[in-house]
Amino acid sequence: MAGRLTADQLVAEARRDLKRLGPVEAAAAVSAGAVLVDVRSELQRERDGVVPGSVFFPRNVLEWRCDPASPARDNRVSDLGRLLIVMCDEGYQSSLAAANLRRLGFERATDLAGGFQAWRAAGLPVEPRARS
Repeated sequence: MAGRLTADQLVAEARRDLKRLGPVEAAAAVSAGAVLVDVRSELQRERDGVVPGSVFFPRNVLEWRCDPASPARDNRVSDLGRLLIVMCDEGYQSSLAAANLRRLGFERATDLAGGFQAWRAAGLPVEPRARS
């Protein structure tokens, strides 16, 4: 199959244009006004907790919540000039998602290298997921 990429190649391609942030860098960016966007599953959030102040969207609706032209946009994340840092569990899914956001016009979109697991391992704040 000509032109076929592996999943690892897709991730590598997505990361080419990202200035990925480590946990400490991401925390500093959030303190300066960036938005940390959590796209982990509900199961992962229930099991491991959440980053205080992060914004949660299921991965399958991320682009619609961020796209300023979408009727389903969320104003917390629909400013094309804002730094959006996508966080998944280990930093793979988030790279693909951040690359999509860049294609939508979010030139500063990136992801958290190592994901939530790296954030927690760095000793940064985590709290239990609030029950609905």
